Amino acid sequence: MKLISVILLVIRVLCIGNSFSWDAVEQELVPLCDAKNVQVEVHNLYYGGCSLEQHAQFLLKDTAAYSHRVCTNACPRVIKDTITLRQALQDGEYDVISLQQASHDSGIRSSYEPWLSLLIDSVRAYQPRARIYWMQTWAYSKDAKHPAYPRYHCNQQEMWDSIQACTESLITDHQLPIIPCGEAIQNARQTKLGDTLCRDGYHLNYVYGRYTVACVWYEILTGKDVRCNRYKNAQMSSKQRRLTQKSAHKAVHK
Repeated sequence: MKLISVILLVIRVLCIGNSFSWDAVEQELVPLCDAKNVQVEVHNLYYGGCSLEQHAQFLLKDTAAYSHRVCTNACPRVIKDTITLRQALQDGEYDVISLQQASHDSGIRSSYEPWLSLLIDSVRAYQPRARIYWMQTWAYSKDAKHPAYPRYHCNQQEMWDSIQACTESLITDHQLPIIPCGEAIQNARQTKLGDTLCRDGYHLNYVYGRYTVACVWYEILTGKDVRCNRYKNAQMSSKQRRLTQKSAHKAVHK
Protein backbone atom coordinates (compact mmCIF):
# COMPACT_ATOMS: atom_id res chain seq x y z
CA MET A 1 0.00 0.00 0.00
CA LYS A 2 1.55 3.31 -1.09
CA LEU A 3 1.28 6.18 1.36
CA ILE A 4 1.73 9.90 0.80
CA SER A 5 5.28 10.58 1.92
CA VAL A 6 5.71 14.22 0.85
CA ILE A 7 5.57 16.64 3.77
CA LEU A 8 2.94 19.30 3.07
CA LEU A 9 1.99 22.44 4.94
CA VAL A 10 -1.68 21.54 4.47
CA ILE A 11 -2.98 18.30 2.97
CA ARG A 12 -5.91 19.29 0.79
CA VAL A 13 -8.47 16.56 0.08
CA LEU A 14 -11.58 16.28 -2.08
CA CYS A 15 -14.00 13.39 -1.58
CA ILE A 16 -16.45 12.78 -4.41
CA GLY A 17 -18.73 10.83 -2.18
CA ASN A 18 -21.95 10.15 -0.35
CA SER A 19 -22.95 9.16 3.18
CA PHE A 20 -20.07 6.69 3.39
CA SER A 21 -17.51 9.48 2.88
CA TRP A 22 -19.48 11.44 5.47
CA ASP A 23 -18.87 8.57 7.90
CA ALA A 24 -15.20 8.40 6.93
CA VAL A 25 -13.92 11.97 6.97
CA GLU A 26 -16.29 14.38 8.68
CA GLN A 27 -16.05 13.40 12.34
CA GLU A 28 -12.83 11.73 13.46
CA LEU A 29 -10.21 12.47 10.79
CA VAL A 30 -9.44 16.06 11.80
CA PRO A 31 -9.07 15.23 15.52
CA LEU A 32 -6.67 12.41 14.64
CA CYS A 33 -4.64 14.83 12.53
CA ASP A 34 -4.80 17.50 15.24
CA ALA A 35 -3.29 15.09 17.73
CA LYS A 36 -0.12 14.90 15.62
CA ASN A 37 -0.12 18.52 14.36
CA VAL A 38 -1.03 17.52 10.81
CA GLN A 39 -2.82 20.28 8.93
CA VAL A 40 -5.68 19.11 6.70
CA GLU A 41 -8.45 20.67 4.65
CA VAL A 42 -11.05 18.09 3.67
CA HIS A 43 -13.81 18.88 1.18
CA ASN A 44 -16.57 16.27 1.11
CA LEU A 45 -19.07 16.44 -1.74
CA TYR A 46 -22.08 14.78 -0.18
CA TYR A 47 -25.09 13.41 -2.03
CA GLY A 48 -26.82 10.57 -0.25
CA GLY A 49 -26.53 7.18 -1.95
CA CYS A 50 -24.67 8.65 -4.91
CA SER A 51 -23.37 6.05 -7.36
CA LEU A 52 -20.61 6.46 -9.93
CA GLU A 53 -23.26 6.79 -12.62
CA GLN A 54 -25.01 9.56 -10.70
CA HIS A 55 -21.72 11.40 -10.07
CA ALA A 56 -20.97 11.20 -13.79
CA GLN A 57 -24.43 12.49 -14.73
CA PHE A 58 -24.09 15.37 -12.27
CA LEU A 59 -20.75 16.25 -13.87
CA LEU A 60 -22.05 16.04 -17.45
CA LYS A 61 -25.10 18.18 -16.64
CA ASP A 62 -23.15 20.49 -14.32
CA THR A 63 -25.79 19.98 -11.62
CA ALA A 64 -25.36 21.78 -8.29
CA ALA A 65 -26.37 18.67 -6.38
CA TYR A 66 -23.75 18.40 -3.66
CA SER A 67 -23.76 19.55 -0.09
CA HIS A 68 -20.25 20.96 0.25
CA ARG A 69 -18.84 20.05 3.67
CA VAL A 70 -15.43 21.40 4.66
CA CYS A 71 -13.44 20.12 7.65
CA THR A 72 -10.24 21.83 8.80
CA ASN A 73 -8.14 21.96 11.95
CA ALA A 74 -9.48 25.41 12.74
CA CYS A 75 -13.12 24.55 12.07
CA PRO A 76 -14.07 20.86 12.29
CA ARG A 77 -17.11 21.03 9.99
CA VAL A 78 -18.77 23.74 7.92
CA ILE A 79 -21.59 23.10 5.44
CA LYS A 80 -21.35 25.54 2.55
CA ASP A 81 -23.72 26.27 -0.32
CA THR A 82 -24.56 23.51 -2.78
CA ILE A 83 -21.96 23.11 -5.47
CA THR A 84 -21.31 21.34 -8.78
CA LEU A 85 -18.56 18.79 -9.16
CA ARG A 86 -16.98 20.99 -11.81
CA GLN A 87 -16.88 23.94 -9.41
CA ALA A 88 -15.24 21.81 -6.76
CA LEU A 89 -12.62 20.53 -9.19
CA GLN A 90 -11.78 24.11 -10.19
CA ASP A 91 -11.45 25.31 -6.59
CA GLY A 92 -7.67 25.38 -6.19
CA GLU A 93 -5.29 22.42 -6.16
CA TYR A 94 -5.93 19.22 -4.22
CA ASP A 95 -3.34 16.74 -3.07
CA VAL A 96 -5.76 13.81 -2.85
CA ILE A 97 -9.08 13.19 -4.58
CA SER A 98 -11.11 10.12 -3.67
CA LEU A 99 -13.75 8.31 -5.67
CA GLN A 100 -16.12 5.63 -4.43
CA GLN A 101 -19.12 3.59 -5.47
CA ALA A 102 -22.50 3.66 -3.76
CA SER A 103 -22.51 0.97 -1.10
CA HIS A 104 -25.30 -1.03 -2.70
CA ASP A 105 -23.41 -1.21 -6.02
CA SER A 106 -19.97 -1.65 -4.49
CA GLY A 107 -19.80 -5.36 -5.23
CA ILE A 108 -21.46 -5.17 -8.68
CA ARG A 109 -18.65 -4.83 -11.22
CA SER A 110 -20.98 -3.99 -14.12
CA SER A 111 -22.10 -0.84 -12.29
CA TYR A 112 -18.64 0.76 -12.48
CA GLU A 113 -18.19 1.47 -16.18
CA PRO A 114 -18.19 3.61 -18.23
CA TRP A 115 -18.78 5.99 -15.34
CA LEU A 116 -15.58 5.42 -13.40
CA SER A 117 -13.38 5.97 -16.45
CA LEU A 118 -15.25 9.18 -17.27
CA LEU A 119 -14.78 10.49 -13.73
CA ILE A 120 -11.10 9.57 -13.61
CA ASP A 121 -10.45 11.30 -16.93
CA SER A 122 -12.32 14.41 -15.79
CA VAL A 123 -10.53 14.57 -12.45
CA ARG A 124 -7.17 14.25 -14.17
CA ALA A 125 -8.07 16.98 -16.64
CA TYR A 126 -8.97 19.47 -13.90
CA GLN A 127 -6.47 18.30 -11.27
CA PRO A 128 -3.41 16.85 -13.02
CA ARG A 129 -1.24 17.01 -9.89
CA ALA A 130 -3.70 15.35 -7.53
CA ARG A 131 -3.36 11.71 -6.53
CA ILE A 132 -6.61 9.87 -7.22
CA TYR A 133 -7.56 7.24 -4.64
CA TRP A 134 -10.37 4.72 -4.46
CA MET A 135 -12.25 4.64 -1.16
CA GLN A 136 -13.29 1.05 -0.61
CA THR A 137 -16.66 0.79 1.11
CA TRP A 138 -17.66 -1.88 3.62
CA ALA A 139 -20.09 -4.77 3.65
CA TYR A 140 -23.32 -4.40 5.58
CA SER A 141 -23.97 -5.88 8.99
CA LYS A 142 -25.21 -9.45 8.97
CA ASP A 143 -28.70 -8.36 10.04
CA ALA A 144 -28.92 -5.27 7.80
CA LYS A 145 -32.32 -4.35 6.37
CA HIS A 146 -31.03 -2.33 3.43
CA PRO A 147 -33.32 -2.83 0.39
CA ALA A 148 -30.33 -3.69 -1.81
CA TYR A 149 -28.88 -6.30 0.54
CA PRO A 150 -30.75 -9.13 -1.26
CA ARG A 151 -28.42 -8.53 -4.22
CA TYR A 152 -25.88 -10.31 -2.05
CA HIS A 153 -28.42 -12.82 -0.68
CA CYS A 154 -28.36 -10.85 2.60
CA ASN A 155 -24.97 -12.42 3.26
CA GLN A 156 -22.18 -10.25 4.65
CA GLN A 157 -19.38 -12.54 3.50
CA GLU A 158 -20.77 -12.69 -0.04
CA MET A 159 -21.02 -8.90 -0.14
CA TRP A 160 -17.50 -8.48 1.21
CA ASP A 161 -16.07 -11.01 -1.27
CA SER A 162 -17.79 -9.10 -4.07
CA ILE A 163 -16.35 -5.78 -2.88
CA GLN A 164 -12.88 -7.30 -2.68
CA ALA A 165 -13.18 -8.66 -6.23
CA CYS A 166 -14.19 -5.23 -7.53
CA THR A 167 -11.30 -3.64 -5.63
CA GLU A 168 -8.82 -6.01 -7.25
CA SER A 169 -10.28 -5.16 -10.67
CA LEU A 170 -9.79 -1.45 -9.98
CA ILE A 171 -6.15 -2.01 -9.09
CA THR A 172 -5.64 -3.98 -12.30
CA ASP A 173 -7.66 -1.78 -14.66
CA HIS A 174 -6.92 1.71 -13.35
CA GLN A 175 -3.90 1.34 -11.02
CA LEU A 176 -5.75 3.29 -8.38
CA PRO A 177 -4.32 3.19 -4.87
CA ILE A 178 -6.90 2.07 -2.32
CA ILE A 179 -8.16 3.61 0.90
CA PRO A 180 -9.15 0.27 2.45
CA CYS A 181 -12.01 1.31 4.72
CA GLY A 182 -13.94 -1.88 3.98
CA GLU A 183 -10.94 -4.02 4.87
CA ALA A 184 -10.55 -2.19 8.19
CA ILE A 185 -14.21 -2.68 9.12
CA GLN A 186 -14.03 -6.36 8.25
CA ASN A 187 -10.85 -6.68 10.33
CA ALA A 188 -12.54 -5.02 13.29
CA ARG A 189 -15.48 -7.41 12.99
CA GLN A 190 -13.07 -10.27 13.63
CA THR A 191 -12.08 -8.79 17.00
CA LYS A 192 -14.05 -8.68 20.22
CA LEU A 193 -15.96 -5.73 18.76
CA GLY A 194 -17.84 -8.23 16.61
CA ASP A 195 -20.46 -7.13 14.12
CA THR A 196 -21.30 -3.94 16.01
CA LEU A 197 -19.61 -1.24 13.93
CA CYS A 198 -22.75 -0.06 12.10
CA ARG A 199 -25.53 2.01 13.61
CA ASP A 200 -28.29 0.97 11.20
CA GLY A 201 -26.84 -2.01 9.36
CA TYR A 202 -24.76 -0.02 6.86
CA HIS A 203 -23.76 3.43 8.18
CA LEU A 204 -21.06 3.34 10.84
CA ASN A 205 -21.72 3.99 14.50
CA TYR A 206 -20.60 7.34 15.88
CA VAL A 207 -18.17 6.01 18.49
CA TYR A 208 -15.77 3.40 17.09
CA GLY A 209 -17.22 2.69 13.62
CA ARG A 210 -16.42 6.09 12.16
CA TYR A 211 -13.20 6.14 14.14
CA THR A 212 -11.99 2.94 12.46
CA VAL A 213 -12.23 4.27 8.92
CA ALA A 214 -10.87 7.68 9.93
CA CYS A 215 -7.78 5.83 11.17
CA VAL A 216 -7.36 4.37 7.68
CA TRP A 217 -7.60 7.82 6.14
CA TYR A 218 -5.13 9.19 8.68
CA GLU A 219 -2.50 6.60 7.75
CA ILE A 220 -3.02 7.09 4.01
CA LEU A 221 -2.78 10.88 4.21
CA THR A 222 0.10 11.15 6.64
CA GLY A 223 2.13 7.98 6.30
CA LYS A 224 2.12 7.83 10.12
CA ASP A 225 1.29 4.77 12.21
CA VAL A 226 -2.11 5.42 13.78
CA ARG A 227 -1.25 3.08 16.64
CA CYS A 228 1.02 5.87 17.90
CA ASN A 229 -1.85 8.35 17.93
CA ARG A 230 -3.38 8.84 21.39
CA TYR A 231 -6.56 10.58 20.27
CA LYS A 232 -9.81 8.70 20.79
CA ASN A 233 -13.48 9.56 20.72
CA ALA A 234 -14.52 10.62 24.22
CA GLN A 235 -17.00 7.73 24.42
CA MET A 236 -14.49 5.06 23.42
CA SER A 237 -12.64 2.83 25.81
CA SER A 238 -8.88 2.46 25.51
CA LYS A 239 -9.43 -1.13 24.44
CA GLN A 240 -11.75 -0.05 21.62
CA ARG A 241 -9.13 2.45 20.49
CA ARG A 242 -6.46 -0.25 20.37
CA LEU A 243 -8.67 -2.72 18.49
CA THR A 244 -9.82 -0.20 15.89
CA GLN A 245 -6.38 1.30 15.34
CA LYS A 246 -4.89 -2.15 14.90
CA SER A 247 -7.65 -3.09 12.43
CA ALA A 248 -7.03 0.05 10.38
CA HIS A 249 -3.25 -0.33 10.39
CA LYS A 250 -3.51 -3.96 9.31
CA ALA A 251 -5.78 -2.95 6.41
CA VAL A 252 -3.43 -0.24 5.16
CA HIS A 253 -0.38 -2.49 5.36
CA LYS A 254 -1.96 -5.66 4.01
